[in-house]
Amino acid sequence: MIASTPYLRLRRTVVALTVACALTLTAGAQTKITAPSNRYSVADDVKLGREAAAEVGKELPLLNDPAVEDYVETIGRTLTAAIPQEFRHPEFRYTFDVINQKEINAFALPGGPMFLNRGMIEAASSEGEVAGVMAHEISHVALRHGTAQATKGQKYQIGSVLGQIAGAIIGGTAGSIISQGTQFGLGAAFLKYGREYESQADILGAQILARAGYDPREMANMFKTIEGEGGGRGPEWLSSHPNPGNRYAAINREAESLRVQGRASTGQFDATKARLRGMSPAYTAEQIAKGQAKGNPRSGGNTSARTSVAVEPPSSQYRSSTPFSFLRVNLPSNWEEVSGDETGTTYAPYGGYRENDGRLEGVTHGFQVGIAGRSSGNLQQDTDQLVAAFAQSNPQLRRQGGYSRESVGGRTGVRATLTNQSDITGQPEMIALATTRLGDGRLLYMVGVAPQRDANTYNDVFRRVFQSVQLRDQ
Repeated sequence: MIASTPYLRLRRTVVALTVACALTLTAGAQTKITAPSNRYSVADDVKLGREAAAEVGKELPLLNDPAVEDYVETIGRTLTAAIPQEFRHPEFRYTFDVINQKEINAFALPGGPMFLNRGMIEAASSEGEVAGVMAHEISHVALRHGTAQATKGQKYQIGSVLGQIAGAIIGGTAGSIISQGTQFGLGAAFLKYGREYESQADILGAQILARAGYDPREMANMFKTIEGEGGGRGPEWLSSHPNPGNRYAAINREAESLRVQGRASTGQFDATKARLRGMSPAYTAEQIAKGQAKGNPRSGGNTSARTSVAVEPPSSQYRSSTPFSFLRVNLPSNWEEVSGDETGTTYAPYGGYRENDGRLEGVTHGFQVGIAGRSSGNLQQDTDQLVAAFAQSNPQLRRQGGYSRESVGGRTGVRATLTNQSDITGQPEMIALATTRLGDGRLLYMVGVAPQRDANTYNDVFRRVFQSVQLRDQ
């Protein structure tokens, strides 16, 4: 997003889902899945996941390598898009990060945050094996296994189980770090996934893989590799993902009832493995436990910002918002106010913006309403000056074509389409700009931003937002 005023950016994320579990075989067809009972709300899952993910980011060394993370996120985006429509839940948002740890482990928290150890990628023999682990973890989230397990302890309240749920799901040394020192009465061992939930995640994961274009048998191969690692103690992954019994055979049996839909491989597996081999060795669990591991800084020195993986599409439902006392506008209901003061307000969906230490740095998907200086009386000329001001901090900003007339709140306005190179994603972005004059002579501007690849979808959204404006300043 153009960045002359506090603009828009984000965290890695992918749209999420909710599913169901209890295995029922249908002759000659894939296994039917039904969700376990759960007394917690979807909002509880989201809250738990966000808070636990924040702890993970503080305690574990993230790899923060753009090429590796982009690779993992591409796989994650493909897998989440392959979950059947009836299993999706818009409140869930999948995110993907790589931990710079040697041991084989991966975990996904309620609501969608997923973490994959570098050692898991290094142990895999193919992209399909990496995707298999990720599909299994996605299934745990979609089936809401974390809070479903907590449901069994009826006396515990949602606020009292965060550390133990997170610690149990993560498992191993990392799980001990997250749950260490908590005052929660619910034992972590009680919350570890049992064989029933592991079977459900294996089966749903196999189905997701096939729908995404990966061979489900590669998940079985990866689990066989995991079980063969680590000697008698076994890899960390097994501490929270026990073998439900005949895992390898059960997955292969399910695979026989599934049809792989296309081919999803990115072709980047070998290059990613080579990149990892060229890095300094990953930290061990012991080094992390002793506080000897540090996360790699992101480019530009920003150690806490994250780049968007995928952002939830604009909701078809709209809600009214009042960025200024004299202005009302309708926005997609899943967009929230992420920044605002007397000069402007910015709205974005979760995952469509970037923050650093609580400060908004920019937006990849969203909308801003702002007020510039007094108008000269020539609206097009004033808009030219506004665009020139934006371009001072956005050298790639360009206007596409001329201006068109746009009614803004019943007043004469102009609209223009701009293009830019996002300094968050590095990808081309489309910017919709509309301006009009206020009664006191100031310039009102509205800016919508989205990736160029999504221009068709967002152009319609921005047009609807522009047309919804109501002004009461005269």
